[in-house]
Amino acid sequence: MRLAKLFAALALGTALSGCVATPAADVTKGRFDEQVARPGATAMHAFASGPAIGVMRGNGELAADFLDLQFRMESGRALPVLTRFEGPITVALSGDVPPVARGELTRLIARFRSEAGLDISQTSGPASITIDFQPTAALRRVVPSAACFVVPNVSGLADYARKRNTAAVDWARMVRRERVAIMAPSDGSPQEVRDCLHEELAQAMGPLNDLFRLPDSVFNDDNFHSVLTGFDMLMLRLHYAPELRSGMNEAEVAARLPALLARLNPRGQGIGGAPKQLSPRSWISATEAAFAGRTGARPEAAERMITIAKAQGWTDGRMAFSLFARGRALSGRDAPAAIEAFSQAARLWRAIPGAQIHAAHVDMHLSAFALSAGQFDQVLAFTDRSIPVARSHQNASLLASLLAMRAEALDATGRSAEARPVRLDSQGWARYAFGSDAQVRARLSDIATLARRGGRG
Repeated sequence: MRLAKLFAALALGTALSGCVATPAADVTKGRFDEQVARPGATAMHAFASGPAIGVMRGNGELAADFLDLQFRMESGRALPVLTRFEGPITVALSGDVPPVARGELTRLIARFRSEAGLDISQTSGPASITIDFQPTAALRRVVPSAACFVVPNVSGLADYARKRNTAAVDWARMVRRERVAIMAPSDGSPQEVRDCLHEELAQAMGPLNDLFRLPDSVFNDDNFHSVLTGFDMLMLRLHYAPELRSGMNEAEVAARLPALLARLNPRGQGIGGAPKQLSPRSWISATEAAFAGRTGARPEAAERMITIAKAQGWTDGRMAFSLFARGRALSGRDAPAAIEAFSQAARLWRAIPGAQIHAAHVDMHLSAFALSAGQFDQVLAFTDRSIPVARSHQNASLLASLLAMRAEALDATGRSAEARPVRLDSQGWARYAFGSDAQVRARLSDIATLARRGGRG
């Protein structure tokens, strides 16, 4: 299940609102308004191929990750056996299919075939997996916190509404996957549609769990990764290895994993790295409160995250995420403390293989602070470091935001000729990330407002 921006790690608005309270009049002004006022003024950009993000961890750690992904659900409930499709997998689109969905699905299926070795194809008839596109409001009436979700033994949202809360849609009662439906937003932005396809198709076929400890996977509710990584493709390749089959219990799968990983990931042999423990429910609850709870309660929830992380002895991405939560919670209250928390989080993430995109998100927040303070050279340094990361990880919302900040900093330092192509590039990615012209104007105008504030400082 991909959460409906539950963790606003990807949301530019949080970074901006914490730096400056923007009057309504300011939002309607700025260079960006003139350049994006007409629909289609800048062509929408799109990513062409998958990212080259490999697996960078040892096989012992990967085996533990595989078992926790396979035999537990996001709720913490145990799954008694491994389930998968046995035989070729077909995928069909239904409902109000967005224009971008077919192309994104074609590219994703090509990746599944080449990187995970899956026998998967698209069809127009009855399928193993049906992707049912419905309005966001209809999805939220069923699962309020989800941007998209996957359900077994149904053909779409209407079928799920009839079977909800019955044994038919209980993953724990399954011994083999026969039919699965993905509910996805018909009115989402192109990036939202793509992100849902990546995570939900992978979960429809493979692991059902999400683990906060994973730095290099979409199977993590922090939502930093937008597209499937090398780790995710390896998990799917393991899931459909001929040595495994539906109905195996955890012990049976665990016994086969060392030889399987040695065959499928030989470079992971001999690499250190102890398996990491599951996140306690208390930390997950604090995380939910820090990112989706009442605004006034978020600083306290972030501090609970840090307290629990310290008690657990974590030095991994979960401690970094706890510090990131503190930075977000304090952004509108105590800028120096927020900047320090973000900086601490970035230092941890930069030391973790696979967490470059997390550090790039921190750079976006720090760039917003620097832009509003008139520290334009610092903005250029942050964005110079993080733009290539956002591009290689195919995160258009982050990329558009960083490019827009860079364009403003270039303008402010007298480099307007350099700023123009950067700004146009930002607008193209913003159309992919945010969808409507109104959304694009709002996001880019907010950044222009920060720059004007910095220029007056």
